[in-house]
Amino acid sequence: MRFGTLMFPMSEHPENDGAVVHQALREAELTEEVGFDAVWLTEHHFGGTAAYADPVTFGAALAVRTSRIKIGFAVVQLALHHPVLLATQTALVDQLSSGRLIVGTGRGSAYNHYEYIGFGTNLERGRAMLAESEELLVKAWVSKDLVHSGEFFNVSLPILRPRPFQQPHPLLVRACLGESSVVAMAQIARPILIGSRSDEIITGRLKMFHEAMVGAGLDDATIETTLNESWAVKKLAIADTFSEARDLAEEGYHKELDHELRNREMFNPPDLPTPPIETDEKDFEQLFIMGTPSQVADHIASLRDEGVRNLFLTINSGELDPKVVDWSIRMVGEKVLPQFK
Repeated sequence: MRFGTLMFPMSEHPENDGAVVHQALREAELTEEVGFDAVWLTEHHFGGTAAYADPVTFGAALAVRTSRIKIGFAVVQLALHHPVLLATQTALVDQLSSGRLIVGTGRGSAYNHYEYIGFGTNLERGRAMLAESEELLVKAWVSKDLVHSGEFFNVSLPILRPRPFQQPHPLLVRACLGESSVVAMAQIARPILIGSRSDEIITGRLKMFHEAMVGAGLDDATIETTLNESWAVKKLAIADTFSEARDLAEEGYHKELDHELRNREMFNPPDLPTPPIETDEKDFEQLFIMGTPSQVADHIASLRDEGVRNLFLTINSGELDPKVVDWSIRMVGEKVLPQFK
């Protein structure tokens, strides 16, 4: 198995943003130090849900602060970027990192209307743009004398500079939750990212993905390569006892959830639909891998045995004490990861 961390550093108050961003840089360096394979970045604006907000800029910083670890986007919200500019920026990050970039795309937020309105667009337009944005992104990476005429973009350019380090371009993966999205990506052998859900949903989606690739007539080598580049994410709470880990998970989870709900209530226009987030104790526990290092390793082993090949972990949920986060990263690196290498 390969392991990553999902850098999701919440900052509740704007005056703390800078400190949280710098701590996130240190956490990324620590994950490389203790043996993780990848660090994944997300994109959220205006609410402090992810303090660095922009994964491309933050990824460039990581590219020069690290030397081995992969840098992935989970995900960059294509609706908020012009594809040609994004192609230029990601090619630069790929060069700075000597080919360590993975570009994850997706529809982005389902309910945070305020993030899109802040960029002069909306959720519906963002969803409609996704396919063409991905198409133009790849064209810009690989083409010369590019002319593209589409529904949303009409561009002409001689050649992208700089070119990506990886040829023909960085790995492109798609975040998927719904069954139709999983099947659609299987048909084109696009690796997928599966968000933090129950073990049953994660393993079920991966099995569906595999079966859909077989059904599409893809050869065994292509199927294996695609599965080997697909990732799942789980939240993690690790401590000396299960009780301590559960308390840590519950505290961070509810703080993060409350922060997200407040953002939607304060910033979403009242005339746009914002479905409530319904949770219960069972749902909360299913999102996490929690317990002692031994219990965490056993849980991960069960996921591996059910087909999960790559797992990235959200270790800092709810603006935890940096010392707790650092200790958790070290415990995973020292006592869990060696069991899967």
